[in-house]
Amino acid sequence: MSLSRALSYATAHRSKFLKELKDFIRFPTVSAQPEHAVDMKRCAVWLAANLRQSGLEDAKVIPNGSYPLVYASWRRIPQRPTVLIYGHYDVQPAEPLGEWQSGPFEPAVRGLDLYGRGSSDDKGQMFTQVKALESYLRTSGRLPVNVKCLFEGGEEIGSPHLSRFVVRNKGLLAADVAVISDTSILGSQRPAINYALRGALGLELEVRGPKHDLHSGDFGGAIHNPLQALAEIVASLHDDRGHVAIPGFYRSVRRASQHERAYLAQAAPSDLDVLRSAEAQNGWGETGYSLYERTTLRPALTVNGLVGGYQGPGGKGVIPTRALAKLSFRLVPDQDPSEIDRLFREHIDRITPPTVRSRVRTLAGAKPALSDLRHPAIRAAALAYRKGFGSSPVFLRSGGTIPVVDTFQEVLGVPTVVMGFGLPDGRIHAPNEKLHLPTFYNGIATCIWFLAALTAVQKHPSRRKEMRGMSLEEV
Repeated sequence: MSLSRALSYATAHRSKFLKELKDFIRFPTVSAQPEHAVDMKRCAVWLAANLRQSGLEDAKVIPNGSYPLVYASWRRIPQRPTVLIYGHYDVQPAEPLGEWQSGPFEPAVRGLDLYGRGSSDDKGQMFTQVKALESYLRTSGRLPVNVKCLFEGGEEIGSPHLSRFVVRNKGLLAADVAVISDTSILGSQRPAINYALRGALGLELEVRGPKHDLHSGDFGGAIHNPLQALAEIVASLHDDRGHVAIPGFYRSVRRASQHERAYLAQAAPSDLDVLRSAEAQNGWGETGYSLYERTTLRPALTVNGLVGGYQGPGGKGVIPTRALAKLSFRLVPDQDPSEIDRLFREHIDRITPPTVRSRVRTLAGAKPALSDLRHPAIRAAALAYRKGFGSSPVFLRSGGTIPVVDTFQEVLGVPTVVMGFGLPDGRIHAPNEKLHLPTFYNGIATCIWFLAALTAVQKHPSRRKEMRGMSLEEV
């Protein structure tokens, strides 16, 4: 009866949930931009208050490095399992602002979609979990299982302070399973569970030349332009087959089995699907792999930004003193971010022309993660998707990175269920990010079912430091 009442409450309070989500999105919680530090703290306070209003206990804001954590729990059934719910309230920068049809922090509903930065990544998806908890607590006054919530404000900058917090607070965060809603499914009626996430490494490469900007007429052709040198270095980081041209880069890459590749070829998006989601005409990358495999099974190096020289209107005849590239690696098992960082630095030292100087700065790193599909919590998630969406989920890899997944496995020894509710056309990290509202509401129902299904999960399952098994045959 508590399950039925929770589902009815969620349906009856959709307008309330939407209003609260709009309030959530209005906070410009851009963790990469220090000028939003006050907005981050205000949002954390708002989120803690919302958790208390939803019926959770001991909701509080915890200082943690640059931006605070938000913690809450409900622990009244010692004999039942405990689930740790993770999410992040920080968002990507909204630039370029001129490409938004409505303000990035002025949420707007157009058709069946809610537009705004963070609507899908990750405020909207995180809210599916929070509102599922509210649906139980505001009807039955209790949850089917014990719950702990941990929401951070630094995921989009690599969660630089979270691992230390987890290590120092193992008792506070002890659980039997963790769950994260921060990925995409295949479509509004095509749910998916992600069993693998790529790791990440963010770097800045700076090239310096003359001590000050030079007149391009007086010195052009005589002094090596740092912008040109940087462009030459960046262009050399890939070969003509799409491979990353850093010696040793692929040394530790774990190759997928033929069985897994065959399964993904049948279940995963086709090349056409990927191009349609990207709104691109042609693909690019490592030969011998589908577009989906290039973004999930294989590692990648991406140029995220190039800065240098005059950027204003009109022209300026100048050789700039410096140029900067922002680069990101996406890594697969068993690549280690620290090892790739070392290989990259050594390679840059070798190829930097003697006419300029280079410097590498590490921004963030996160290890790749795998989940064991044989864990009973995965089966609970599959059942929940069937009930919430009316169709069974497929099992996919994700090309994205969620740093905390590896931390939970290594430090807490708990597996993580990654059950997302974003859509491929959600424009996450891009202008006009959006959340499909029918999928949002189905996501809340799915989370309600998931909590109920977790009651069958054995408390304190055997804990392993690394979840290597795929067991796709059992799916």
